[in-house]
Amino acid sequence: MITLGFVYVLSGLAFALFALLGLLDATNPKRFGNAAFWGLLAMSMLAGDRLGDFGNGLLVLALVAIAGTGQIGKGPGGDIPAEEQADSAARHGNFLLLVALIIPAVALAGTFLFKWVPGIADPKQATLISLALGVLIALAVGMARLRPPLLLPAQQGRRLLDSVGWAAVLPQMLASLGAVFALAGVGEVVGGLIGGAIPEGSLFGAVLAFGLGMALFTIVMGNAFAAFPVMIAAIGMPLLIQQYGGNPAVVAAIGMLAGFCGTLMTPMAANFNLVPAALLELKSPYGVIRAQIGTAIPLLAVNIVFIWLFAF
Repeated sequence: MITLGFVYVLSGLAFALFALLGLLDATNPKRFGNAAFWGLLAMSMLAGDRLGDFGNGLLVLALVAIAGTGQIGKGPGGDIPAEEQADSAARHGNFLLLVALIIPAVALAGTFLFKWVPGIADPKQATLISLALGVLIALAVGMARLRPPLLLPAQQGRRLLDSVGWAAVLPQMLASLGAVFALAGVGEVVGGLIGGAIPEGSLFGAVLAFGLGMALFTIVMGNAFAAFPVMIAAIGMPLLIQQYGGNPAVVAAIGMLAGFCGTLMTPMAANFNLVPAALLELKSPYGVIRAQIGTAIPLLAVNIVFIWLFAF
């Protein structure tokens, strides 16, 4: 049976290859920092379960130290000339889009297949496993049709990661922070503070506090996955689900959407909001956020109303 370990091994091997290619890039003055950063990340994927909590904690501190001291960065050169890109696009046309669509198509198909046909893959991790398989299939199809140099996909992937830098692992770090906050009892403390502000017996007040809390905590922490354990422990579980009998699936799903509205409005979500601005060379690093606020605020209001209407 295919398990989540397959995805970890695949990711670890990819990061290890990026680290090796980065180390061999003599044109990049920060190649040693890049190699160390992606190499440590590869180690966490390949051997994290054997390192233990203390070992993984030291590994995370090492990643923070490398990134915090500015030891990672993109080297000069390596871009495929625009003329060559335009020529390739003209020759291959819509096939390039087809390669990209293979990934979500396989992820969707595999999610249903692995749940309908037991024994092939872990049904609890069907989506992640299918996504990884989709990447492999798309890579194989693209290589067979386009016939690029063998290491070109890895080189371009490595250069993209070097451009994104530490922000590539920010979602995982913040999600882990949310789990730490939940274990530390932050949710109960927040629930006690917010509970005093909610009118007694007010369902809509509790829904409003939950939706706004998801968005605000996401703005502060940069990731809805980090905010969710705190807010579900503070308001979602004790009030919306246990006291008012709300549908847990609806509360959780739409609550996450409320958190994603916060993602659209915060520079803490650097990989979503600051990195695209840098890659697109926008005049303002906050240009992406400014463009998204007009959508995020009314969408947040809609999500709060939807929780109130459909969860109870």
